[in-house]
Amino acid sequence: MLVDQRQTTRKILRAKAVVVMDGAQPAPARTIDLGPTGMSVTMSHMVPSGQLGQISFEMFVDGKPVIISCRSKVTYCIFSGDDVKVGLQFISPDAAAVAAIGKFMR
Repeated sequence: MLVDQRQTTRKILRAKAVVVMDGAQPAPARTIDLGPTGMSVTMSHMVPSGQLGQISFEMFVDGKPVIISCRSKVTYCIFSGDDVKVGLQFISPDAAAVAAIGKFMR
């Protein structure tokens, strides 16, 4: 049995996202869940663990759309059905992103 090793609570978030790994073209993704320190997404191709990049996605906070863009590091990448599940850890998110994610998590 696998044990969830996350250190923070996650909340389901289903939205379109764009992932841009350093040195690569933008790739579409779908968000799965979100936490204060990171998120998981599904993508169509493998991404190496440790790879750095940028994730951008839209979520609703207090009924208003907010676009979040965070520098991120890939923590894991596994096959999941026809897609690939990728875990992303945020790297120094800006104050606006932290505030919006905090409100969303409540």
